[in-house]
Amino acid sequence: MRNCKKAIAMSSSSGNVRILIKGGKVVNDDCTQEADVYIENGIIQQVGKEMMIPGGAKVIDASGKLVLPGGIDTSVHLEESFMNATTADDFYSGTKAALAGGTTMVIGHVLPEKNESLLEAYEKCRSSADPKACCDYALHVGVTWWGPKVRAEMEKLVREHGVNSFQMFMAYKDMFMLRDSELFQALQQCKDIGAIARVHAENGELVVEGAKEALDLGISGPEGIEISRPEELEAEATHRAITIANRAHCPIYLVNVSSMSAGDVVATAKMQGKVVHGETTTAHAVLNGMHYYHQDWAYAAAHVTVPPLRLDPSTPNYLMSLLGNDTLNVVGSDHRPFTTKQRAMGKDDFTKIPHGLPGIEDRMSVIWEKGVIGGKMDENRFVAVTSSNAAKIYNLYPKKGRIIAGADADVVVWDPEGSKTISVDTQFQGGDVNLYEGLRCHGVPLVTISRGRVVYENGMFTCAEGSGKFCPLRTFPDLLYKKMVQREKSQAVKAVEREPYTGEVVPVLNSGKREFGVSDSDTPTRPSTRHGGVRDLQGSSFSLSGAQIDDKIPKRSSARILAPPGGRSSGIW
Repeated sequence: MRNCKKAIAMSSSSGNVRILIKGGKVVNDDCTQEADVYIENGIIQQVGKEMMIPGGAKVIDASGKLVLPGGIDTSVHLEESFMNATTADDFYSGTKAALAGGTTMVIGHVLPEKNESLLEAYEKCRSSADPKACCDYALHVGVTWWGPKVRAEMEKLVREHGVNSFQMFMAYKDMFMLRDSELFQALQQCKDIGAIARVHAENGELVVEGAKEALDLGISGPEGIEISRPEELEAEATHRAITIANRAHCPIYLVNVSSMSAGDVVATAKMQGKVVHGETTTAHAVLNGMHYYHQDWAYAAAHVTVPPLRLDPSTPNYLMSLLGNDTLNVVGSDHRPFTTKQRAMGKDDFTKIPHGLPGIEDRMSVIWEKGVIGGKMDENRFVAVTSSNAAKIYNLYPKKGRIIAGADADVVVWDPEGSKTISVDTQFQGGDVNLYEGLRCHGVPLVTISRGRVVYENGMFTCAEGSGKFCPLRTFPDLLYKKMVQREKSQAVKAVEREPYTGEVVPVLNSGKREFGVSDSDTPTRPSTRHGGVRDLQGSSFSLSGAQIDDKIPKRSSARILAPPGGRSSGIW
């Protein structure tokens, strides 16, 4: 409601907004209690029963309702240009839609072009977001190329600009992809500066080969995205990313976990004690890849994302279970809405369909419907995966992600018995399609409070453009780095203390031959053989150089073997 912007801004600037939420059940990630919540000056002042509060407070009756910490959406793409298209939501419309769904903070993406300054890309994003955001926000910065300048700018972003997370890509060859050695160095830098290392894990080299193969077979429709990016490419890259992070002694945060096999890799790594966290998206935890085979091209194309939705219909159920048991820790929307017209750039080539799905508005209700109503999690776990875990990982807890005295007043009054039917016709988010069209969700936000102000109530907005603030984030979050520091101590390697060798040493002959200890990169490649130094009598290319003891014996074209190895057989075969 832009026309009421000035009035709202004036009322919020008075700074003494008082709200009392009475009669509800306060739900945190670890417990549920019946309590009232008193808010003043943008801060939760008291949580309890029979509190003494000053007069003049707006009273919200939450009888029979739940009082939840506002949702934190850890992955949104607003006002972003990607694959020759600009997302259908800017920071105003996108954050407004978030508030309508019960999300009170978003973390957006800055994706610099190759060789573009990370700092300049960050400043450009801040200049467009600050005057528009309706709720609090933070930013991830993509490490989309590597060099000394990137390393220096990562440190500057952390020290001076409140960025504490960077996203690296193992996919998007020739666009964002880092080689393994570059990824290793980027992860080492994240560890040194205490940042969260987000990694998109897919085998980028094989994705390109798969896309070529599909196009050569005449597959140009949206189903090509699923055919060219099978889940084994995600599972392999997930394992490789965890291995590289382990060698770099860096906690790793895997994004867009989309398959059962990748989820199993994360689970195994956690059981081995590695510091690994995982994030999936609402779409991956709810939808499957059969949508790519729909007869309507526009419908099929509307589901194009990476990694793709998976064909196995049991995958969403499995991912929701992993969210329920803490193998996966966070669910984000990965909101990147495009219109059908924009997707039509790839009408003859699926590799040109912009990747991304909408969902910033529906994340909370859909996860409640499929997760809580579906029996995969209780209301406390719901708060964990939609809010509290994100707050802990990104060093916001307990200022955000918890209803406690002293915390920011980002609060949602949630009706567990209420319901709504999702439709593109009634949504606030951008785009001309809704992936959950017709889904009836039980569990809806009635009132959303951001920074101590009611910004959404019973379907009506009272939020001001630009009223949200950028949240600078601190480095070295305890949830990631406490355990990593201890692991590093316990697994430290050191040289063996021994008396120096004082005997004779053979002089090194400088004959031009390769010395031992040469690095792998300097080792000449040659065909390998299974047979070691033994001749392969079945026609191997293996040869021995120089004069041989049997050179004087005339060569025969063939020889009859009278006594084969293992003895003569009298059986008829």
